Amino acid sequence: MNNMKSEMKFKFTIQPYQTEAVESVTNVFAGQPFNDRFTYRRDAHIERDITNWELTDEELYMGFANARVELDFGQLLDNINRIQARNNIKHSNTVVSYGLGVCSLDVEMETGTGKTYVYIKTMFELNKQYGWSKFIVVVPSIAIREGVYKSFETMQEHFMEHYGKKARFFVYDSKNLSQIDNFSQSADINVMIINIQAFNARGKDARRIRTELDDFGSRKPIDVIKANRPIVILDEPQKMGGTATQESLKEFNPLFCLNYSATHKQHHTLVYVLDALDAYNKRLVKKIKVKGFDIKNLRGTDRYLFLEGIVISPKKPPMARIEFEIGYNKSINRETRVVGVDDDLFALSKNMEQYRGFRINEIDPIRGSVSFTNGEVIHAGEVVGDVSEADLRRVQIRETIRSHFEKEKELFSKGIKVLSLFFIDEVAKYRKYDEDGNEMNSEYGEIFEQEYMDILNEHLTLFNTPYEQYLRDIEVHQTHTGYFSIDKKGHKVDSATKRNSDESDDISAYDLILKDKEKLLSFGNPVRFIFSHSALREGWDNPNVFQICTLKHGGSSPTQKRQEVGRGLRLCVNQDGDRMDADTLGSQVQQINQLTVIASDGYKDFVSDLQQGIRDDLYERPTKATADYFIGKTLVISGNDITISDKQGRDIYRYLVKNDYIDDDDHVTDRYRTELAESRLAVLPESCNDFSEGVHALIQSIFDEHALDNMIGNGREAKVQENALNDNFYKKEFQTLWNHINHKYAYTVEFDSEELVRKAIAHIDDKMFVAKLQYTVTAGEQGSDWNADKLKNGTGFLAEKSHTFTLERSEGSLVKYDLVGKIAEGAKMTRKSAAKILSGIKPYTFAMFKNNPEEFIAKAIRLINEQKATLIVEQITYNKAEGSYDATIFTAEKNTDFSRAYRAKKNVQDYVFVDGYARDGKSIERKFAEDMDLADEVCVYAKLPKGFSIPTPVGNYSPDWAIAFHKGTVKHIFFIAETKGTMETLNLKPIEKAKIDCARKLFKELSGEDVVYDSVDSYQHLLDIMESL
Repeated sequence: MNNMKSEMKFKFTIQPYQTEAVESVTNVFAGQPFNDRFTYRRDAHIERDITNWELTDEELYMGFANARVELDFGQLLDNINRIQARNNIKHSNTVVSYGLGVCSLDVEMETGTGKTYVYIKTMFELNKQYGWSKFIVVVPSIAIREGVYKSFETMQEHFMEHYGKKARFFVYDSKNLSQIDNFSQSADINVMIINIQAFNARGKDARRIRTELDDFGSRKPIDVIKANRPIVILDEPQKMGGTATQESLKEFNPLFCLNYSATHKQHHTLVYVLDALDAYNKRLVKKIKVKGFDIKNLRGTDRYLFLEGIVISPKKPPMARIEFEIGYNKSINRETRVVGVDDDLFALSKNMEQYRGFRINEIDPIRGSVSFTNGEVIHAGEVVGDVSEADLRRVQIRETIRSHFEKEKELFSKGIKVLSLFFIDEVAKYRKYDEDGNEMNSEYGEIFEQEYMDILNEHLTLFNTPYEQYLRDIEVHQTHTGYFSIDKKGHKVDSATKRNSDESDDISAYDLILKDKEKLLSFGNPVRFIFSHSALREGWDNPNVFQICTLKHGGSSPTQKRQEVGRGLRLCVNQDGDRMDADTLGSQVQQINQLTVIASDGYKDFVSDLQQGIRDDLYERPTKATADYFIGKTLVISGNDITISDKQGRDIYRYLVKNDYIDDDDHVTDRYRTELAESRLAVLPESCNDFSEGVHALIQSIFDEHALDNMIGNGREAKVQENALNDNFYKKEFQTLWNHINHKYAYTVEFDSEELVRKAIAHIDDKMFVAKLQYTVTAGEQGSDWNADKLKNGTGFLAEKSHTFTLERSEGSLVKYDLVGKIAEGAKMTRKSAAKILSGIKPYTFAMFKNNPEEFIAKAIRLINEQKATLIVEQITYNKAEGSYDATIFTAEKNTDFSRAYRAKKNVQDYVFVDGYARDGKSIERKFAEDMDLADEVCVYAKLPKGFSIPTPVGNYSPDWAIAFHKGTVKHIFFIAETKGTMETLNLKPIEKAKIDCARKLFKELSGEDVVYDSVDSYQHLLDIMESL
């Protein structure tokens, strides 16, 4: 395993949902003219020196402010309502501002989905489209302030690449006020980051911003800031004290205000929502697993039992991992043993009387319980006996370590470093100092090292795999460390908290956490377990935290539980800084990305509280799927708005009733959810076929009492340790088939580029649409009674009338576009072909480029690629490349959801994990596997793993099955199958169809080796195809 390079950086990709959030703000001002040269004379006393002697007075004192919003309230409201319709948000009747400029807009985004990235990108877009360049980011705490500053640093190169410029950003410091002058006199994008304590609190700092200062030219800092008419962005406004903060913010004289949070408390004009349920359904955050503990504290009893969990193996009966006491000659120790049915705890404990009668009668992996012959029953996660707080903390630490090893073993080969985070309330419980000031382990440090060594030894075998070598190379004292506040002696101490808060403002502690953020992701850094003070939790947002354990007194409220879980929701990254999201992992994203919370209370109590916290913060959702719900909704199809008509709305409703997708009360049924999970939903009526994806998104946004059920799982569910290859894999029939298909392939495509040019021109002329920008002209005249006050507050001119015009030619943007180069790069074609397409489209179509260059380029690339997909299949040729697939790809995927597992007879592994759920037996793939097990002609088959893929020009493709038949029973011995719901409803997009057609072409070239490929919807359909060949 290669160590991560020290210069590793997070990689940022442009996600569609983040672009939607950005556009939901920028489109509010559609029609605003571009102006990046709105100047004013700064109130400053500037000494002439060698650096400025050539400047004129005008240049020397020139400041750049944001130009005023030229749209009236009617135009703003129209734009807002259009955006709200697109985003399925209840329409606003008025534009809310609370005195913070022309409007105050709310963007709601779940923790971990890139809220900071979105508002930084929004700044760049507002600058690009309208010329605005002055921004203030207001944050509620030092922790968030330091995190925002770090985000600007790490994203700087990313935005430079996309916009050709950098933002100048700084943290407001009352002792370094020259930065405010720089902020005012620069025409570039300028961002001031300020925490509310600097202007909205008692104390010297808050007074200083409003005071005429001698060292600042007898000026008030607030006056210099407000002259820029900044756009104010509030990060987590619900933590900023409500009305008092809103009043203080008016002093900044904002152009308008943007509020970003997962949990808004005060509501303004909502333009975008991505709540916790949306984020989970779109697989943008980790799935949550909870390990809870139910304490049955029987004071005065000697017996102690803790059922850690049930261990399932494909080839052995279920076993139980139980901790109990064992009586040795000189001591009584608590030890964990893996035991089975008929094992006697009395004998195993060396005849300790309290375990007499505790012979194991049954181990139930479904219910997660163990029953004894004396009638006693214990469930996974239960601790029974005389249990102290120290006992519970030891159990929590052990369970965190055990979960860590399970996750780490799974992810190590994928290049993903696993971190575990402990929150504690007293540093002294983790670290202490001897008389000479040397740091030593305290209670939790000692417990950790004891439990770590025990569990490490369970994972070390005689084999020296890369993972085991990695474990052997790490010393126990190196693998855990603490992040705490530091006192003047250099000792770790408890973090002081803010008044009326459980959070700290210790900058040095946050600096250390942020400085080591990337370092901790490297396999070269031995730290895998982190102890930190709970008051510092806001500073932790490391994406590779997979376990969170809180070791502190007192319970947490639903809100606190939600905040603690939020520290680990971000999707993880690998050693190259690549985000492990749906683009990288596909359907596996939430199997890899799982956060395990080791709770200090029972599973049911913790989940109930956490779900309550989530439910309280969800955006108000409809609960019924009525025709009225669908009618009038706006969907975005290929960049164009489509409004659902009355007839279409009624058609959708009848479709839901007909297929039992809603009940008598119009609530969405389990049947809809099941068939959605199995990708076998009935086809929508013809009137809605063109926007079926949008319709199903509307259905899924309807809330019901089961909507949160799948978000949080039980961390103690029984897991199969290994779904190993069995004897079927080694049968000569399968080995022959595997040797035919396990080669890696490369392709070449030679098609007539002139034909692509012709088809692309016609397709672009037919489908291209880019809306024109609008601008408003407001005419006015000088007021009759000018005075200094009126000039100062901007009322020297009186507006008479305004008129909105369509911008026929946009000359305002200074961005230069290499149109041919961008399209050639995006469509993976030569500049010559791209130029031919652009010169061949109609003048009217080409003129749309000026309306919105970015949109024109993106749509042109997509339309060209659609045409390319239809051409490549006929001309593609496959050749064997170097290398072949190793058998380990079958066991690389770690499936844990046994509701989808089928115990097979002829598959090359004991269990088949089919798409959809096995409980109701309706899954197409489940039925297909059952039929193959019953068919005499089938010798052996394999459910092919996702790692087995065929390269195509439009993305990799993975078929479903490889089947070997007994010789002489069918025409062809080997079959590669793709299973689909029904062949009649196979409405594939051009790119999806191209992938399958490319696979068909490859296997056709292999037909000399008797390998056949096709798409089927049942085993009988497969036999029919075999007969027809």
